[in-house]
This record gives sequence, C-alpha cells and structure tokens, in this order.
Amino acid sequence: ALQNTSTQGAGQSFMYMANSAGNKAGSIDHSGTTTVAYTTSSDYRLKENVQPMVGALAKIEALNPVTYTWKEDGTSSQGFIAHELQAICPDAVSGEKDGLDKDGNPRYQAVDTSFLVATLTAALQEAHGLIKSLETRI
Repeated sequence: ALQNTSTQGAGQSFMYMANSAGNKAGSIDHSGTTTVAYTTSSDYRLKENVQPMVGALAKIEALNPVTYTWKEDGTSSQGFIAHELQAICPDAVSGEKDGLDKDGNPRYQAVDTSFLVATLTAALQEAHGLIKSLETRI
C-alpha cells in the first residue's frame, strides 16, 4: 500500500510503502535541505539465514555494461540491458523480457541498480583479497 504522508520539512517522509502487515517497506524521505533519500527496509530483525556473499567477482565479470542512445530522443546514456542483467542479478530487474499487457502493448522491464551495490562491494573485497595474496607471494 502506498501512503502519502508529508511534503515539507527535513526528516519527513514524502511517501512510504507498506507491506501486507502494514509495516513500512520503503519510503521517499526528505533527508536534508536539498536532498531526498529513497529507502528500502533492511533491518536485521526482518532477515534470517544471513550468509556472506560469495562468487561476487564472477558475477561482476559476467555483467555487460553498455553505452546506448534512447530511441525516443537520441540522448546518450549508459547502463545495462534489463534481460541480460536479470540473468545474472535477478533482484536488480523487474518485469519479464518481451512482456506484454492484456492488450498486447509492451510492458517494459526496469532496472534498480541499487541492488548491485552489495555485489559490487563483495567483488571489491574478493579482488582485494586476491591482491593481498599476490603481494604476500611477491
């Protein structure tokens, strides 16, 4: 459920999303004079079976970052092709490849690159461990 809560003042939520139990699942908050924060629930009390991430470096190596121009206005951009990213990091992509609505119109996939942050962090940690190991050998 989407809740509209406030439009003024630092530390105030502009809107928040709640899960089926009515608990806050995410929000758009006014976090300072000119800044906005987009948040998602992440409290440890909501999680179980927490394990260190492994194999992140291999995932990053499998990604295909690209440059492109948008068909609509020809502007240049960079990022990923949604269905390619979905094959490697499914949490970062919503929708299905070539999806259509009930009238046969395209339902385009979307990417939330914030889901790549943990994988990128783990990959850097793995790479740093490899560098330290090589330094020790030399």
